[in-house]
Amino acid sequence: MNPVSQGLLPPERSYFWASLQGPGMEQLRIRLDPVENVAHSLVMGIEDGLPYRLHYKIKWGSDWRIRKLALESHTTDGMRERIFKGDGRGHWRDDQGEPQPELDGCIDVDIAVTPFTNSFPVRRLELAPGQSQEIRVLYVSVPGLAVKPVTQRYTCREQANGRHKVTYEGYPAGFSADLELDRDGLVIDYPDLFRRVAPR
Repeated sequence: MNPVSQGLLPPERSYFWASLQGPGMEQLRIRLDPVENVAHSLVMGIEDGLPYRLHYKIKWGSDWRIRKLALESHTTDGMRERIFKGDGRGHWRDDQGEPQPELDGCIDVDIAVTPFTNSFPVRRLELAPGQSQEIRVLYVSVPGLAVKPVTQRYTCREQANGRHKVTYEGYPAGFSADLELDRDGLVIDYPDLFRRVAPR
């Protein structure tokens, strides 16, 4: 059985990641429920010399398909806020209920300053070693909160001893990284970008 399909996460737990590109830290709190799962996170860091504080909230179902994404970004220039609601099948609306057709086909979300959003395609796809899948993703830049669709690929490399490795590739930039994840599909080590400091 694929380790990430066993649902071993406790009902509520906190995770902490440190940024490896400069000063920065994230605290994430996950609450699991049979009907709806919720994550609240606070990220503080520096991007292009500009300090920021980001709070995001994600709601998703047991299928690891996101239903709501709320973002609030604070910088010395002020506050930005965006909300997106998804149907879990690749269609999104903004906080006014307006369709976002440019995001059609994006089931997963990638917030630039956190490794947590990598967990959604990992858990949703449940790839076995050697399997690979290309996906379309709603990408969020921080601190500006601009969004755009991007293409990514996930490849499962290894599963052993309650941990596994997945190769993440982003197109067309050509970026790739070998992510180490725990048996619940949450990142432990994201080379050169993030490292989980608790729990290890």
